Amino acid sequence: MKIGLIGGSGIYDPKVFGKAEIIAVETPYGDVKVYKGYVDDIEVYFIPRHGEKHQYPPHKVMYKANIYAFKSLGIERILSTNSVGAINTKLKPGTIVVPSNLIDFTLRGDTFYDNETVHIDITEPFCKEVRTAIILSCIDLGIEFYPRGTYVCTHGPRFETSAEIKMFKKLGCDIVGMTIYPEVSLARELEMCYASICTVTNFAAGYQDKLTAKEVIDIVKRNEEKLKRLIAESIKRIPKERNCSCAKILKDAKL
Repeated sequence: MKIGLIGGSGIYDPKVFGKAEIIAVETPYGDVKVYKGYVDDIEVYFIPRHGEKHQYPPHKVMYKANIYAFKSLGIERILSTNSVGAINTKLKPGTIVVPSNLIDFTLRGDTFYDNETVHIDITEPFCKEVRTAIILSCIDLGIEFYPRGTYVCTHGPRFETSAEIKMFKKLGCDIVGMTIYPEVSLARELEMCYASICTVTNFAAGYQDKLTAKEVIDIVKRNEEKLKRLIAESIKRIPKERNCSCAKILKDAKL
């Protein structure tokens, strides 16, 4: 079994799980440096979403290249980490959220099928099996978490206005971030499983005086070891055989 891991803000180190082998992957969407390591005997392929020096802002991340690179390496499941702001005030900074749905407010290229008509089912965008592995790992590790929620993805790189957050709240959104989309949709198009571990780093605009990038990184660093334990435990819990619908999503999707 091969697992793809996409590290978000604060998770840039290619040696997340010890010594890592560097693999250069060429794709039609750009070249990607992937780091191969292990959790027990499970192969884990790691991509720092924003680059090792956080040089790629959310709207410049090579989403297509990253997902395509994983697919070309034979990876079937992707686990991502994402930093989010809380719209639901029950979610305090430091809380882990395992999102169950999303709303997209970005302006990004979000398909591999520009030259043919393909309508994938994204009713439930996150893989149930991988989500279950994360949830059970949170329980076993005694981590405070929220087992579901709607993630709204904004284009960035700016933070949202307080009026936008009020709108998102009325739409039923629990958390806000800038990076899950189009990762989740692109993975689904290539019949790959995708689920996210979201760390609440702040309350969204209007719930606190101001938002700073520094506080996001501070919270992530404070929770880094907990997050690494959760990632490792979740990877070990992912079933070796897929029994989810992700693997057959293209059936009857093409016209």
